[in-house]
Amino acid sequence: MKDFTTGNEAKHIFRFALPMLIGNVFQQLYNVVDSIIVGRYLGDKALAAVGASFPIIFMVIALIIGIGIGSSVVISQYFGAKDYDKVKRAADTTYIFLFFAGIVITIVGLLSGEYIFRLMRLPEEILPMAKTYLDIYMYGLILMFGFNSVSSILRGVGDSKTPLYFLIISTFLNIFLDILFVLGFKWGVAGAAWATVIAQAFSFVIAIIYLERLRHMLRITFKRLVFDWDIFKQSVRIGLPTGIQQTLVALGGMALMGIVNTFGTEVIAGFSAASRIDSLAVIPIMNFSASLSGFVGQNIGAGKIDRVKRGLWATIKMSVVFSIIISTIILIWGEKMMVVFTTNPKVVDIGYHYLMIVSIFYVAFAVMFCINGLLRGAGAAIIPMYITLLSLWIVRIPLAYLLSRTFGMGEAGIWWSIPLGWLMGAVASILYYRLGNWKDKSVVKPATTDDDGVATDMV
Repeated sequence: MKDFTTGNEAKHIFRFALPMLIGNVFQQLYNVVDSIIVGRYLGDKALAAVGASFPIIFMVIALIIGIGIGSSVVISQYFGAKDYDKVKRAADTTYIFLFFAGIVITIVGLLSGEYIFRLMRLPEEILPMAKTYLDIYMYGLILMFGFNSVSSILRGVGDSKTPLYFLIISTFLNIFLDILFVLGFKWGVAGAAWATVIAQAFSFVIAIIYLERLRHMLRITFKRLVFDWDIFKQSVRIGLPTGIQQTLVALGGMALMGIVNTFGTEVIAGFSAASRIDSLAVIPIMNFSASLSGFVGQNIGAGKIDRVKRGLWATIKMSVVFSIIISTIILIWGEKMMVVFTTNPKVVDIGYHYLMIVSIFYVAFAVMFCINGLLRGAGAAIIPMYITLLSLWIVRIPLAYLLSRTFGMGEAGIWWSIPLGWLMGAVASILYYRLGNWKDKSVVKPATTDDDGVATDMV
């Protein structure tokens, strides 16, 4: 556990983000390895099928992820206020909620998958493989929720290293099982899905064992779990807007995929492979934002607004530097990255074109995400939801259709709609931050202090 309310802001944020960054790279490798093995050894149709499943997977879990983020913010604020009894009760409440939510979402995903694929106009030649992958993934959803709840709660109290160790182990297990099931047992896309489910189950089991052996204050003691309605309401107040935001992102991804699907299997495959590279590229930005949320949560809880502001600008600087480096790497070596997924020259060209367009706008994405991270940590999570609604549904999706169809740009019009949405979101985020209304959204209401510990008004 780490106290962020004293010391150098940039060092705290970077050191907290680094294990999450490494961990999320490994977590993304679940999807990347699946796509590489499927694309290389099962072909473009199988690659397109796996890629088409991800927007639906994200959609069915998005709302729950948001409430989990809200719980993490509540935990970080209570931890910053040194109210450890509330920290424990908040963790218990999160465990109970995510368990029952996982059951419900699994059932919903299994029943609605094929209907959603058809709504997205997925080609019939791809649909059976996509449905197989999605169904198996749903079977392991509750275990994934369990592991992610432990990870987010630990991060809420400043521990981002422990979840990293679990992820590294489970990722290597996933790679081994992918090779065994797909290449050895010839199970096709089903093998890739089962590899992911088993690896996620393993990571959850070892997380539970760790908490119990260490007798950690956040361990799951089934006979003593307490569901606190007041804390749950606080988590929902903060997390529901984030969950709705994540749902809007997921539905936007499905709508975008629906437009992509009309251009055929090769475009779907190229977009799917490029999206895996894109998801890896933005991980540093997203983890700096998540680290900032934890930092802001503790300092808001302690009433240290000046540290919050300095933390934001330190995070933006780090994110922009990483964005420039990653954009340069993709522009130079993006085509070679695509070849890892497929040997089809047309699919490679389509994916590389996508990467060339979106990567030069990662700086705008970084600014938007960093400010939204501050807003979530401060408890003003409803604003990022509105910003997402603006950038995604008012800008990106309409532009994707208009540019690709009405203006005849083809799939390139879809690619251009993505960074244009980021630019609009970045402008909106900056404007709201400048207004300053986020300062009074905290769960706890301590007196604000300056860096010398002198009480001031919370303004």
